[in-house]
Amino acid sequence: MCPMTSAPIDENSDTTPWLDTEQQRWWRSYLGGSTVLLDQLDRDLRAAHDLSMAEYEILVRLSEAEDRSIRMAELASAVSHSRSRITHTIARLERDGIVRRAASCTDGRGVSAVLTDHGHDVLAQAAHTHVRGVHDYLVARCSREDLAAVGRVLEAVRTGLEGRGF
Repeated sequence: MCPMTSAPIDENSDTTPWLDTEQQRWWRSYLGGSTVLLDQLDRDLRAAHDLSMAEYEILVRLSEAEDRSIRMAELASAVSHSRSRITHTIARLERDGIVRRAASCTDGRGVSAVLTDHGHDVLAQAAHTHVRGVHDYLVARCSREDLAAVGRVLEAVRTGLEGRGF
């Protein structure tokens, strides 16, 4: 972690933009708030639907895709997971009949994940739990202006870091 003052730890380093006290407070609020929010949303989905947040996000992406199908590599990139992690997650969802793997329609060489009808039904039920949680834990606690500001900031972060390492 960065020090609470603007003075660098290493007196020889003048290139590190240390956080001031207010920035440090914002950063720690972000870390704590996002951690507990995502953990609670994950617990809600697991308890009610035996789905993790990561699995839920995959199902959402598949449901929004043409033919409810996305190439595995594209899906990994879309949800910021490694290819091995997406393969493992899809295997679990496949065992439960929620998704299936198929040859890619575009080139025949790649593999796509396809949301099954059963998977669409699972997603439809889980969406109620997820959206209720997002509303109760986040939206109801903030003004529209605050939510818009957070959205702009996180979109800038996402686009600035997009494509790095995934």
